[in-house]
Amino acid sequence: MSDFTKLAEQYIATWNETDPSARRAMIDEVWAADGRYTDPLADVAGRDQIDAVIAAAQAQFAGMTFRLAGPVDAHHDQARFTWELGPDGTALVVGFDVAKVDADGRLELVLGFLDRVPNAPGLDR
Repeated sequence: MSDFTKLAEQYIATWNETDPSARRAMIDEVWAADGRYTDPLADVAGRDQIDAVIAAAQAQFAGMTFRLAGPVDAHHDQARFTWELGPDGTALVVGFDVAKVDADGRLELVLGFLDRVPNAPGLDR
């Protein structure tokens, strides 16, 4: 397992962690203090805002689980990976993220893209 695979697994785990204290500890471990997350629905910086985006996604998609949907492709200080979100292994939402790490191996930038989304308020493109 590459370091990027482990980091992607940890990153996905933060999106699934519903205990606020545990999730924040994971974010502090995985993300640089000034990390930035951008997708079609959010553009935030810093661990507090990243935590808030994750909490909002969990509220919107209660009972659903994020999971990696294939291998992590990486080189230098960047990686890309596909993920799925849904209940019981069903992929209702599919996307991919491009991640860049800092010199300490923490996420400094994640750019998210949505490939498949349900017809829902806020998710229409």
